[in-house]
Amino acid sequence: MTGRTQRRSPLAVQLLLLLEEEPMHAYRMQGMIKERRKDRIVNIAQRNSVYQTLDRLLRAELITVHDTERTPSRPERTVYRITDAGRDTLYTWLHTMLATPAREFPEFPVALAALPALTPDLAVELLEARVQALHDRLDEAAAEAAEAERMGLPRLFFLEEEYRRAVTEAELRWVEGLLDDLRAGRLTWDREWLEQVSARLNGLEAPNDV
Repeated sequence: MTGRTQRRSPLAVQLLLLLEEEPMHAYRMQGMIKERRKDRIVNIAQRNSVYQTLDRLLRAELITVHDTERTPSRPERTVYRITDAGRDTLYTWLHTMLATPAREFPEFPVALAALPALTPDLAVELLEARVQALHDRLDEAAAEAAEAERMGLPRLFFLEEEYRRAVTEAELRWVEGLLDDLRAGRLTWDREWLEQVSARLNGLEAPNDV
């Protein structure tokens, strides 16, 4: 396997970026991801996720073993460094990720597509809970932005949170508009109507007789 064929992932990109700074071991990488709050954009909830990703990068020759730390009070730790192939692959990935919208499959559109399986009243109840969660997320983002400003953190190092806030605001506006339509009855359904629509669509999809 070569670096050019290695499948990218958000965590792989983040680990390569850290190793671009300097060689380090997995425990330190995991700590820096949390310290810099990058665990908002990469998933390290699973304890072994960093180690598993490092193993894939190592097999793809995007990183290599730099050294092994041995101290009496700590377990042996492998220190990694990025390779030339890893550096080339990192920048190839970044070019693609910045320039080309990814074809992603988030959960929310799947749930929206399944809305006819619920009643309109239940849909309102669940979407109201989502609106509250989005408001809570925006409150948290505002507090973090204020803290970043207090610390004098340059905007360049907080762009991902700025983007997440903008996306959350847009989603909140859309969901609130959807709720308005549901509450006013401009968007509604029942079993009889769904059966009629299904029958009509099945008729349109039926093959023509030859």
